[in-house]
Amino acid sequence: MQSLRELYKIGYGPSSSHTIAPGRAAKMFSTKHPDIKKFRVTLYGSLAATGVGHGTDKVIETMINPREVEIIWKPEVELPLHPNGLIFEALENDKAVDSWEVYSVGGGDLRDNTGLLNDASKVYDLNTMDDILAWCIEEGRSFWEYVEFCEGKEIWDFLANVWSIMKESIVRGLEEEGVLPGTLRIARKASSYYIRSKTTTGSTGNIGLLFAAALAVAEENAACGKIVTAPTCGASGVVPAVLYFLTEDQGFSDKRIIRGLATAGLIGNIVKTNGSISGAEVGCQGELGTACAMAAGAAAQIMGGTPKQIEYAAEMGFEHNLGLTCDPVEGYVQIPCIERNAFISQKARDCAVYSLFSDGSHKISFDQVVETMMQTGKDLQSKYRETSLGGLARIVRPIIKKA
Repeated sequence: MQSLRELYKIGYGPSSSHTIAPGRAAKMFSTKHPDIKKFRVTLYGSLAATGVGHGTDKVIETMINPREVEIIWKPEVELPLHPNGLIFEALENDKAVDSWEVYSVGGGDLRDNTGLLNDASKVYDLNTMDDILAWCIEEGRSFWEYVEFCEGKEIWDFLANVWSIMKESIVRGLEEEGVLPGTLRIARKASSYYIRSKTTTGSTGNIGLLFAAALAVAEENAACGKIVTAPTCGASGVVPAVLYFLTEDQGFSDKRIIRGLATAGLIGNIVKTNGSISGAEVGCQGELGTACAMAAGAAAQIMGGTPKQIEYAAEMGFEHNLGLTCDPVEGYVQIPCIERNAFISQKARDCAVYSLFSDGSHKISFDQVVETMMQTGKDLQSKYRETSLGGLARIVRPIIKKA
């Protein structure tokens, strides 16, 4: 498995697959051709179907600017390796002198016919939850210690910065008001939820704080703000919200929170390696389902769980999001994405608490849920996998540009 540095990416929303990865690809290809004055980029499949709402064209133009770029949209055509495909062409006298077929495969990662472009960062020998859990039990250690064992102590400085950026996105989001970008005219809610949580007593106020934190990050993402992929932009509100809640409501230290981030990242890495975190490939179960598992496992650890209880919390968080479709209205990461971040944050916390009441024993393993998620994703019709053609998205037709 790759380093956590390849899971937690610091960037700008609204989509790791539709903005961060295409932007990286555009920069790489244009840098390769410093003397070329014009480029052509063709977007395929899901990347084209929801590219307008996600701002894919804008990020590509920004990365190639000031040179000219022509963008072609082909939502009805899928390239062979993944629904999110692009072809870059360097043009001289309107004729292609070089081309590159590349894929945005989730979480800001890129793949071409040589494999993952950042695959050299593999640092983990064990790739499954069963094997890592067995290591923890045999060694008498927890998941965060396995992260340190594989990544070295320097990983803590990286994760401390990740936690700092996550907190900053929450603080900004709790203060911002107004309407989110795009044609849906969705008003920000995090600020009002936060105020109400402060004036509401008991458990309702606590839940309100958790909702407010998740909304803050999800709204920042939708507004193209600076966030951390956890494991994607669209699911970026869950992990920071749960960890922020444990800090603000229950007083856990940053040191414990950062160790929780290590465990959350390990869980996300397992899904990314053996399954998928791409909504275009497997639906939202791969994005918010993974985020729920990450947050649940991290919370169980922070609250004193054993390795078995941590695995159980992550398994529940994933299992109870199986089949979740990716159906963003008009292609924006707003409806239903923002509310889902809030509700799934609460689900993640509940999974952690539930697991702590148990001894960690259960029938279905986390690895089996990952396998099931992948099969479920393959069985989903493409209209339920980030094309904005099914589910809630059918209510308002997306804006699609065609060649």
